[in-house]
Amino acid sequence: MAGASGTKAGLTNPVVSVTNSTAVMSHKHTNRLAKEKSPYLLQHQHNPVDWYPWGEEAFARARKEDKPILVSIGYSTCHWCHVMERESFESEELAKFLNANFINIKVDREERPDVDKIYMTAAQAMTGSGGWPLNCFLTPELKPFYAGTYFPPEPKYGKPSFLQLLQQIHQVWVTRRAEVDEQANDLTKQLAAFTMPGKDTNALLHGTIVQKALVSLKEDYEPTYGGFGGAPKFPRPSQPLFLLSAGSRQKDEEALKMVLFTCERMAAGGMYDQLGGGFARYSVDAQWLVPHFEKMLYDNAQLVQLYLDAYLISGSEQHAKTVREVIQYVLRDMTHAEGGFYSAEDADSEGQEGKFYCWTKKELESLLSAEEAKVVIRYYGITEKGNFEDHSHPEPLKNLNVLSMVNTNLTTAEATLLKGAKEKMFTVRAKRVRPHLDDKILASWNGMMLGAMARAGVVLGEESYIKAAERNIAFLKGKLWDAKTKTLYHRWRDGERDEVQLFDAYAFLFAGSLELYEATLNPEHLDFAIALADQMIVRFYDKEDGGFFQSMTTKDLIVNAKEDYDGAMPSANSVGALALLKLAAITDKKEYREKAEATLKLFSPKMQRMPHALPYSLLALDFWTEEPRRVVIAGDAKSKDAQALLKAAHSVYQPHKVVLGNVGAVEEFAKTLPAKDGAVVYLCTGTTCQPPTKDAGKVREMLAK
Repeated sequence: MAGASGTKAGLTNPVVSVTNSTAVMSHKHTNRLAKEKSPYLLQHQHNPVDWYPWGEEAFARARKEDKPILVSIGYSTCHWCHVMERESFESEELAKFLNANFINIKVDREERPDVDKIYMTAAQAMTGSGGWPLNCFLTPELKPFYAGTYFPPEPKYGKPSFLQLLQQIHQVWVTRRAEVDEQANDLTKQLAAFTMPGKDTNALLHGTIVQKALVSLKEDYEPTYGGFGGAPKFPRPSQPLFLLSAGSRQKDEEALKMVLFTCERMAAGGMYDQLGGGFARYSVDAQWLVPHFEKMLYDNAQLVQLYLDAYLISGSEQHAKTVREVIQYVLRDMTHAEGGFYSAEDADSEGQEGKFYCWTKKELESLLSAEEAKVVIRYYGITEKGNFEDHSHPEPLKNLNVLSMVNTNLTTAEATLLKGAKEKMFTVRAKRVRPHLDDKILASWNGMMLGAMARAGVVLGEESYIKAAERNIAFLKGKLWDAKTKTLYHRWRDGERDEVQLFDAYAFLFAGSLELYEATLNPEHLDFAIALADQMIVRFYDKEDGGFFQSMTTKDLIVNAKEDYDGAMPSANSVGALALLKLAAITDKKEYREKAEATLKLFSPKMQRMPHALPYSLLALDFWTEEPRRVVIAGDAKSKDAQALLKAAHSVYQPHKVVLGNVGAVEEFAKTLPAKDGAVVYLCTGTTCQPPTKDAGKVREMLAK
């Protein structure tokens, strides 16, 4: 129920149609998912359903017994996945029917985004919407013929019961098999055409694409509460990041104000954890008040980047404070002892959404002094009735308040009372049963937080953030990178890595490593970024049409998609293209720029036709449209004067720049630029450099022009 929605043009509707029935709850067993490492799969290890993990064992059985496959896709912090498990997958009656008539496969979409992409696209084609849990029915050849998201145990929400759906799909499989196969074959052909776009020989890259997109994306703006689009409201940082970049270059003050107001309102709302820091995944309403409470690493990584930009543009310390609180949350609650970053925290605690985060007025009045309670109740808009109720639970909790900043005008004395009250509330909340932690460590998402952590460290002058980023990259190199074969794996958990190689992992970690290099000028980080970029090109790049495939092998995929949609996360093609453009500027290796250009050219028709779908690709295109400024810091990068100049280089909002040293794998011209009685900065464009300076203020002045 939570997730992407929208139709996929040109794909047809399924042959199967269904009506309604009932399912029952039941006790637990143990199935083969008990041998898996994915927290999501392990959540289903005691279902009576005979689950398989995605793999040849399940596929072979489906072929041998000629049975349809149910592939059920979700993730461990997915609220409606929990609801459907409780209502349906724990049902003895339903499991009996599933086990007799289907081969049942569970997939963690976070571990296998390539699998999820295929069947989510199919679901959107068949139903006009998508989300998780995703339940897709396949032929033994893995071709989809019917799909949907959450199905209730009894007919409601305009949906059939899940058991009736299964019964009717079984009936169609038995009595109308030829039609099912024909439908599946047609849909698979259309999926291939849609997810693997061919090269348009007439496609061109030009700045007017960016200009038109800026106008178009501004039209989504919602001026009352900020944000882009209506409820439910997702932060979707790719869009505001693009508006800031293109808006600043085109001197569009209106675009900048839209983003700054949005940042202000998001951080004031209930979607932001007012006590512990960190953003929830989205707001169910237009006001940013009631969140879907799960917290994802990838959201918070992107929002750190957005709030850093907002801080640099506005100078508002409130935005810097938000960055610090988000990072404090990640380092406190989402970091492995050796430095890896965990994936997510659940929306639910003790089976109920929001229970960990919410407060009743009565609770607060008993916990706080009368003076503190008075300030807290006014500041956060606390009421007796509350503003949230978890309707998905059979016994919803009553009178709960999500904390949001409602009345913020405080005297100095009131601010002191609020500070003390928040400390008490945080201490008491910490004793509650915490939401489930998804403690798997993904190379892709870690790459995003690595880059955000490193940049925050240099922008805000927080050495501890740089150290956290250094520990993170050491962890990832130790656990997921095979230096001998130059292979990057995707997931590590509980002492084991997977065997999956995904373009997402290479692209996001490459981009994060490059940001760490720009924040530290440590040549080792540039070397690692180059190694990842080179392997990314060797393993995933399409030499014929440009762009990058999602997966290295198609043995368990019916199509090998090229992801282009910048949704809650930007696509790896967008991220990879921008990082390649920056690496080309740092190293002067034309191959990187050529691959980035070919990727953007592949998606340029869609950027023009559907700019709302590709804001991060547009961000990369905006970078491409002008020669980037190269901030070359010559001298010992670890010296005090070099560090001051490095901080100055990062302290101005200038998205069309790269920062590099004059040693290591940098471009040859930079290596010829000498230090002068200590570190100096050369600001270069093309083959022209401004006179070197030791003055941090002068560096800021030059970059601001």
